[in-house]
Amino acid sequence: MPTLTLDAAALEKLVSAAVAAPSLHNSQPWRFRLQPETSTLEVRAARERAVPAADPQGRALHISVGAALLNLRVAARHLGWAPDVRLLPDPAEPDLFAAVRLDAPAPVRLPGTDQLYEAVWHRHTIRTPFTEDPVPPVVLDELVTVARAEDAVLHLPGHDETDRLLELTAEAERRNTTDQAQLTESRHWIRSGDAVPYGIPATALGPQDRAGRLPMRDFAAIRPAEHRTPATFEREPRIGVLATDRDEPADWLRAGLALEHVLLTATVHGVRASLLHQAMEWPYLRWAAREPHLRPGHVQMLIRLGYGPEGAPTPRLATADVLEDPEA
Repeated sequence: MPTLTLDAAALEKLVSAAVAAPSLHNSQPWRFRLQPETSTLEVRAARERAVPAADPQGRALHISVGAALLNLRVAARHLGWAPDVRLLPDPAEPDLFAAVRLDAPAPVRLPGTDQLYEAVWHRHTIRTPFTEDPVPPVVLDELVTVARAEDAVLHLPGHDETDRLLELTAEAERRNTTDQAQLTESRHWIRSGDAVPYGIPATALGPQDRAGRLPMRDFAAIRPAEHRTPATFEREPRIGVLATDRDEPADWLRAGLALEHVLLTATVHGVRASLLHQAMEWPYLRWAAREPHLRPGHVQMLIRLGYGPEGAPTPRLATADVLEDPEA
């Protein structure tokens, strides 16, 4: 078996992969702390980068940190470890979301590990139209399978249910662009021409659907100067509904693990994804997004899947900015 060392170079690779994960408004609400005596890398919440107007419960914050945890786990396996992941390991430390023990090499290399690791660096959120090419059933089946592996479910609704979900998203979008707290918070996270390594660059904002069918988040309503010419989006969007059976903090973390596992697997297959979170930001609309005859019943994210450009990267915090001193 290989000899593995949790040194500065390994930490750089692990944390760099973790911070490549998606987060609401690219807020990157995570920190990491190494406990060298136990070879444990702690994953913590950075609540100063929370988005309380859109996420008052911290549900999206947990999902974001869960996505970073999935990337960290993929990177650890790529480097040869068998990471032991514990969620919410200490009730006395509510901001300690996970502990990843890295003290044992993997006896075998899991299939697909290297492909997922490579996908970490190519996965980007897409805000532009997709082509009309359908995602093959075999790929959709794999996305369903990897979500299940993280104790979540990815539903693939039919035409009528997709229309209903898009209507709920459109209603949430109307609320988001008229609610003063949401407007103020969203403006804060849009970056124009500065060097802040988080938030959404103006260059990454996308157009609206000319036909009005696909309710993309309308940052132009928040920043009219960033208005983009409307574009023609796909006529039959493929939406995935990511859900969990329960709705507690540990389930939100698992939803983040499942979300990123789905997104990386999609990237491996050349499938792009766009996250529709607007309806999740309003309790009534989020509850209405569930299909009562299906379990599990707590919707965590809507994922639009299809084919298109790779997408532009958004800025990321440096390892030094998110790796804490354990003595602090």
